[in-house]
Amino acid sequence: MKTCLTELRTEPFAAEREWTVEGIPVLTAAVELPQPLDADAVSRRIRRYYQAQCKAFLRYCERWLFPQAEAEYRAALAASAPLPCFRAELGYRVTYNSGGLWSLYTQSREVTGHTFLTRRGDTWDLAAGYPVPLSAFFPARNPWRRQLLALASEDIQRQERAGIAHYDPEWRKKLRRFNSRNYYLTEEGLTFFFPMYAIAPAAEAIPAFTLPYGQRDLLSPGERRK
Repeated sequence: MKTCLTELRTEPFAAEREWTVEGIPVLTAAVELPQPLDADAVSRRIRRYYQAQCKAFLRYCERWLFPQAEAEYRAALAASAPLPCFRAELGYRVTYNSGGLWSLYTQSREVTGHTFLTRRGDTWDLAAGYPVPLSAFFPARNPWRRQLLALASEDIQRQERAGIAHYDPEWRKKLRRFNSRNYYLTEEGLTFFFPMYAIAPAAEAIPAFTLPYGQRDLLSPGERRK
């Protein structure tokens, strides 16, 4: 009989790279991503997925960030200015690991004269070995997208009234561009987020909102639709 995982045991795996111009480091990259410890098929699939993500990130650094770093280096050299060194990091945080669901987000940070953040959410069904769509945490035919955007709208207005955050003047229109893959589970509820600059200036980083289980028809992880 096949035994289904209820939790996923992992440890970090790390990788580092450095790119130089004329022997001078101009770009460094550091990666830390999860590596499942077990040898079952689901664990192997998830391991390959994050190994591929690691390779894709390092390839991005080489193809896109390194040419920028080299250009900045040569410009600084010509101007007798301090030599720059770009840095890129990719890490992760597990946010839920129970009842056959494993959820986390990975986040990259690029420091290239300014800082740019990119986040990606993943929620895995450990029995099937595949990601779970956000819609699975709402009843069938539920207007879940409208529910989430209404919550975000209320939170944004509350934050702006309190003076603790500032959003783009057209945030109401930009909310509608929400990508349903941008979510992860926590013990408290479902957290969904928007990319940096999507609805707010850089100072707000990656705006995130959490809908508690049981509110606005959100199903708990144990109640989700299969």
